[in-house]
Amino acid sequence: MRKDNLQKIKLLMLLEMLQQESTPEHPLTTAVLCKKLFKIGIKCDRRTLSIDMEALRDFGFDIKSKMVGHEKGYYYDVRTFSIAELKIMIDAIQAAAFVTKEKTDDLVARLAAIGGTKKKEILKSNIVCFNTRKHTNENIYDNVEVLEEAIQAKKQASFLYYDRDEKGNIIYRKEKQRYMVEPMALIFNEDNYYLMCYSSKYDGITNYRVDRMEMVAVEEEPVSENAKMDTSDIAQFTKQAFKMYGGEMTDITLEFNDDLVGVIHDKFGENTSIIRTASNKCAASVQVQVSPTFWGWLFQFGKKMKILSPGSLMEEYRKKITELEDNCV
Repeated sequence: MRKDNLQKIKLLMLLEMLQQESTPEHPLTTAVLCKKLFKIGIKCDRRTLSIDMEALRDFGFDIKSKMVGHEKGYYYDVRTFSIAELKIMIDAIQAAAFVTKEKTDDLVARLAAIGGTKKKEILKSNIVCFNTRKHTNENIYDNVEVLEEAIQAKKQASFLYYDRDEKGNIIYRKEKQRYMVEPMALIFNEDNYYLMCYSSKYDGITNYRVDRMEMVAVEEEPVSENAKMDTSDIAQFTKQAFKMYGGEMTDITLEFNDDLVGVIHDKFGENTSIIRTASNKCAASVQVQVSPTFWGWLFQFGKKMKILSPGSLMEEYRKKITELEDNCV
């Protein structure tokens, strides 16, 4: 191998060692670096190593040094993720139901590699696979990429949409006719990814699960003005929306026991205003999407929570309780 090629490989190997194994707290000493290079057949001494480090700096890499005992140590000074930060991201991917098992394994491996060899070992030994209901749509990445392209270009999008029957078979909606939508934003909620769209048919917002889409495409037709909501408005809407299921947005007041204060904060945010009622219970006025999902959430608390207003929703609440009682007969 030509001498100049060997020098290039030497610089690449040094850079990789520093990126993967060095930190400001644990720099690699001159002796350690020379020994590592020697093991892969590349000769190096203290004098030439100093020259190599200067060459890397000239190429724009932020190589720094500090004394370790009586010899110089080197490290790659770049903002990297801490073990805790990487662990949080890995856990989020593990929890996301829309990311398939194969994609999860790939993402986790690449995130762990960012931390270098030592951090990779620590992360690998602490990974807990706690989501056993991963979806199987391998096109999720492609779907997200195409939908994001449509959102940025303010173009309509189309796709096939499906459910699954009791045997897990795909059942296409609309007899496998394409959905034409006006995309507004991609939203992560309750372990799933949703496409928020404006619906001219209902003159409101609808949501679709991205993992239930096939053959997603960007259309030439631009979205209407109603679909051009500001990012801040979208964030406010998703903050107030109860869940990503269809339902009319309604202002309601809930009364609940003291031990459910944390539940209200978790669901509607810690800034939710809570007052004390005449019956010495707590009450909060919030916005929800009135849907089967909302009723299911409310009923799980039994007598500990009830609706105070509006009256129409209180009446609907009573009817649903009666229906449940009749269903138990």
